Amino acid sequence: MIFPVKIDYSSKAYNEMVALRYKVLREPFGLTFSDEDLEQDKDDILLGLDVPRPRRMAACCILSPVNEEIVKLRQMAVDSTYQRCGFGTSMLSFAEYVATREGFKAIILHDRKTAVDFYRKLDFIIEGEEFIEVGIPHFKMEKQ
Repeated sequence: MIFPVKIDYSSKAYNEMVALRYKVLREPFGLTFSDEDLEQDKDDILLGLDVPRPRRMAACCILSPVNEEIVKLRQMAVDSTYQRCGFGTSMLSFAEYVATREGFKAIILHDRKTAVDFYRKLDFIIEGEEFIEVGIPHFKMEKQ
């Protein structure tokens, strides 16, 4: 069983979220978080999926409002223990639910090239050409 949660900035759950994001998204590439990276989270919608026994964060993502109609999904991470078990799909479904509830009409994201097929299966479409972000090939994707 999983528990979708909204996370408060600077809470214990937020620290777990940052640790998961670091482990999955930064550490493998020798990257770290700057104070500015983490400061950006303060005004965003922070989401996670918790699993019980022992309670831990299995997945997380951030929704950053771009304008009144568009939100950017960023920093989506799934703990390696739970990858290929549907947790990424569940995390994204929860993010879409929250985005819709908050009144957004579209979700955009900058997706690592290695995860394009995952997002395509969930009806995201590529917008534009491949580009490099934090030294890694990415695509901009969108879903209405």
